[in-house]
Amino acid sequence: MATILGLVILSFFITGVLLIPFIDFLYKIKLQRANQKTKDPFNKRTPIFDKFHGWKAGTPIGGGILIILVVVVLSQWAYGMLGTKTKAWELFVILFSFLGFGLLGLYDDIKKLSGGRAGFFGLRFRHKFIIQLILASVIAFVFYTQLGYSFLFVHGFGPVSIGYLFIPFAALVIVSFVNAVNITDGLDGLATGLLMICLIAFLVISATSQQLDESLGIFIAVLLGSIIAFLYFNTYKARLMLGDVGALSLGAVLAVIGLLTGKALALVVIGGVFVLEIGSSLLQLLSKRFFGRKILPVAPLHLTLQHRGWEEPKIVMRAWIVGIFFAILGLFLAFIT
Repeated sequence: MATILGLVILSFFITGVLLIPFIDFLYKIKLQRANQKTKDPFNKRTPIFDKFHGWKAGTPIGGGILIILVVVVLSQWAYGMLGTKTKAWELFVILFSFLGFGLLGLYDDIKKLSGGRAGFFGLRFRHKFIIQLILASVIAFVFYTQLGYSFLFVHGFGPVSIGYLFIPFAALVIVSFVNAVNITDGLDGLATGLLMICLIAFLVISATSQQLDESLGIFIAVLLGSIIAFLYFNTYKARLMLGDVGALSLGAVLAVIGLLTGKALALVVIGGVFVLEIGSSLLQLLSKRFFGRKILPVAPLHLTLQHRGWEEPKIVMRAWIVGIFFAILGLFLAFIT
């Protein structure tokens, strides 16, 4: 356990030291939140979002780039230094999800750098969603065919085999958390603080499970340290934002960590605030599509709270508190199944 905690500290220190020059670098290449009016994935204006977030124009985005670089390099170094035996396919699903979704997110960040010109690289929202499904399906296929995952742990029943249905199930979990983290990353420190809480919960699970490889605990520890350092610069008023490169990659790797631990159902509870956020957006979309009316004044949930007068730091702090409760509840479910 001392080694794991030491890696959290080392990762925190390295990321913290690199963040200040990295922020200067992002300013230099002008990878910043655009000044123009924002649009949703369906190319429609978002006046309520602009009302509360227009002042953030010019803040650097793309902080996830540094997190990915530090975590990939440091985790591989730690595996070598500690002589940790890693399963090749387990390492593949972690790095493939981290880097694959990170590159997809980087596309969106570069598009922002270009001024959001229509037709940039020829990808629309539905095209990017299809790419997400392809990436998630590849990961899920490896889980099933190479790692032997075909089961869910259900309280009262233990491991329940679902056979090849694990592939669409895992793909759905990955895509859902990718978009959930991306949607939640709308307030300073909201998504990264919740990710920190989720990672602490899964670090506890990995440290107390005799069935899990040490390599997963090492990766979570390195990622956790980097996230904590980033959060220092991401809290209100943020000096740096994750960007889509960070939100998509971290959402994917959180889902993969949950699947690797065999605690997919606990993942839904531990990441409960992310589920509420994407759930509110999905309900809003379905209500407008089938009933022609809105359930909420605006989605996702955190934006509705802003619209009703809640200050941004208040929303974030209370979301963290709810996130801590969900993490404790998820740990409880994980340990009794």
